[in-house]
Amino acid sequence: MDAPEPDQTPFAAVSAQTSRLGRIYQSYLDKSTPYTAYRWIGTGILLLVFFLRIVLAQGWYIVCYSLGIYLLNLFLAFLQPKIDPSLTQDEGLEDGDASSSLPTKRDEEFRPFIRRLPEFKFWHSATRAIAISFICTWFSIFNVPVFWPVLVVYFLILFSLTMRRQIQHMIKYRYVPFSFGKAKYNQRSGH
Repeated sequence: MDAPEPDQTPFAAVSAQTSRLGRIYQSYLDKSTPYTAYRWIGTGILLLVFFLRIVLAQGWYIVCYSLGIYLLNLFLAFLQPKIDPSLTQDEGLEDGDASSSLPTKRDEEFRPFIRRLPEFKFWHSATRAIAISFICTWFSIFNVPVFWPVLVVYFLILFSLTMRRQIQHMIKYRYVPFSFGKAKYNQRSGH
């Protein structure tokens, strides 16, 4: 006797469930978008729990170091403009078109600062990385014995050098990636 054919293959059933879970996850992400402060407070608490796990367990320093490097990379992408002025200025000079640089005079067109990594993607990537790192601390395979003061010193040197370079780049091309400290203008009627 032949059994009736199933309506779905196992792969299709798993794919449908994965797709459904992905939609639910995305809907929660969409709902959390306007709550910037609460999202970052939650990420800070998760990072604090991760650090407590590292300190209390006295291990997994390489996981902590890797997370620090990844968060530094995300932060640098968050600070940089989407279109790097140094690259566009070099291309403009090669092509004979110097108009592709940032405006330097009052009569030039205003161009807003657009980040290479938007705030929401920065938050999402950072939170996901912290959660994955926290999960990694529960597996002994990731507890590689290292001399942690060397990692701390190396991270501090790397942080100071990259931030110094980023700040020099910001000063050279006159852009501020934050909205505080910038001039605020009142809207005129009719505009």
